[in-house]
Amino acid sequence: MRKKAEPINEKKILDLVKRYERSRTGQPLFIIDHQIIKNNYERFRENFPRIQVYYAIKANSEPAIIRTLYRLGSSFDAASIPEFDKIMHLLDDLNEEQIKEFVYDKVIFANTTKSRQILEHTKPYVPLMTFDNPDELEKIKKYCDCAGVMLRVKVPDKGSMVEMAKKFGVTPEEGIGLIEKAHDLGLIVEGLSFHVGSQCVDFINYVDALEMAHGIFKKVEERGYKIGRRDNKKKILDIGGGFPAEYNSSVPTIEKLAETINGKIDELFPPEKYEIAAEPGRFMVGNAATLILTIIGKSKRDEKRFYHFNDGLYHTLSGIFFDHCHYDFVCLEKDKNKGKLEECILAGQTCDSFDTVPYPVSLPGNLDIDDTLVVPNAGAYTTGSSSHFNGFTGAKIISINLG
Repeated sequence: MRKKAEPINEKKILDLVKRYERSRTGQPLFIIDHQIIKNNYERFRENFPRIQVYYAIKANSEPAIIRTLYRLGSSFDAASIPEFDKIMHLLDDLNEEQIKEFVYDKVIFANTTKSRQILEHTKPYVPLMTFDNPDELEKIKKYCDCAGVMLRVKVPDKGSMVEMAKKFGVTPEEGIGLIEKAHDLGLIVEGLSFHVGSQCVDFINYVDALEMAHGIFKKVEERGYKIGRRDNKKKILDIGGGFPAEYNSSVPTIEKLAETINGKIDELFPPEKYEIAAEPGRFMVGNAATLILTIIGKSKRDEKRFYHFNDGLYHTLSGIFFDHCHYDFVCLEKDKNKGKLEECILAGQTCDSFDTVPYPVSLPGNLDIDDTLVVPNAGAYTTGSSSHFNGFTGAKIISINLG
């Protein structure tokens, strides 16, 4: 039975604000609840017992999150040397051979275009990585010829919050030609991968992608090309990310997705022949962090109430721009009687007019400087894309329920 994760209540929020405001840094607070991450991981495994979790580090690369998931048995999707090294720092108690086994079995470089430096850095560990173009295969052969490779397939992603097909993946016919080239180069093709787009709520995308992948495997076999992992000869199918975080009640649940695709996975990809992997990021951490903001200024412009706060689109709320995310802003219970609700404009702390929340937020019209605003469900694609623009350092990250 999963342990219940208690919501962060107002007293806890005020205690944290009081404790950390004493540092006079003026930073917002970013509270990561690791019990929620543990619950999300266990819930995913319960609903998809055949799928190995490769946590997409890009969703939130905070080392404490990676450590929590490592202890749970998670694998990882990395895209860069810094992300890869955050995993390697957890392996100090393993010998060299064990580290190689871990990387081969539990790390995927799912970025289809990797620099020479990434390839050279990871070569000693026999990584698994994706490709979707002939030049990438040439590069892998030259700088990391021991790698196992997986073809990235272009699949439907309509309706997802962040679409992927415009930049990644190839059509089935293009893919078969690339698999032929990989074999000609002497590379080991271990499987296929796809991604239906981040925060996918149209689950038919998964069904269509699974059928497309099955068709490619079949055509490749008919043409006499071998695909399979070097250790157990099973083919690997990486169904990517897209698993939706339940930001609100309108988002379909992970249980509903399991009902939609588990039967299809078993029908098309029997366990004696296939390994199934996935790269959930948002689902693991999206609802696991709360952002605590402070109002630092207020004004009235064109008859509209402006509240200025100690964060913004260049920092933790960068997900509004990069991730197309719509965050809720909530005032504390003690402040809810400060005037009637108004459609207010929230402005970030930098000197750029772009740094303004692009939608009105309903808040009391007489909030005061130093009052607190709370943003729930801020765990994914927030601190990871935060910058240091104007010299602001971003949120202070605090982890709770680590044990």
